[in-house]
Amino acid sequence: MFVTTARFATPHAAKYIAQLCKHFAHKVPADWDEGQGQAALPSGPVSLRAEADALLVRITAEDAKAMIQSRFVVDSHLVTFAHREGFTGLQWQIEAAPAEVG
Repeated sequence: MFVTTARFATPHAAKYIAQLCKHFAHKVPADWDEGQGQAALPSGPVSLRAEADALLVRITAEDAKAMIQSRFVVDSHLVTFAHREGFTGLQWQIEAAPAEVG
């Protein structure tokens, strides 16, 4: 299991959550409200959260390929939606995998 996160400094996080989720909802289950959203991307679910000055993104994926695909989907859509802010892509971080219990 892979978990990757990113933070986009913007005062428009809630707007981008609505745009992303509305767009994703045409093809996959997605829901959102003023401060958060989720979309069930085929390559891995994405969770979005708005802070006053940032958009926080979290993706969970079964493998590295799926993680990269989900990252691309989010980045490519944000490039379109946030072009006025000069957005070019997120700086993704990979969370450490939990230790196996056994």
